[in-house]
Amino acid sequence: MAIPKKGSRLITVDGVTYRWRIRRKPTYCQANSWGPLTFAVESADGPGRVLLVALPCSRPDAWLGERAMAVRPALVAGSMRMALERGWDPRQAGSAFTLNLTEGDLTDAMNGRQPSYMVPFMRR
Repeated sequence: MAIPKKGSRLITVDGVTYRWRIRRKPTYCQANSWGPLTFAVESADGPGRVLLVALPCSRPDAWLGERAMAVRPALVAGSMRMALERGWDPRQAGSAFTLNLTEGDLTDAMNGRQPSYMVPFMRR
């Protein structure tokens, strides 16, 4: 499985360039807030094992207005470092490596900062 270049962003972590992307439209489960906000990461150099990161919150465009958060490059980089520590090898071929982040993992990925959530229907 490869990430399409269109709509993806490049990020450099520890001297290696990767490509990451959030799905443009939510799946039915994500739109109903049954599934988490996810993003995918792969090496920009060539094919390899894809990293799928699941966050402990809903997408901002979910229909039911559950708590959500913005995915910023700092969170992506922290999640990638955590996945590399847990055994993800982006050069290795194989099925996707899934990283399910908990609230504590999210704080660790953000260098000790508490995540800031938003509730979409409360925005002005």
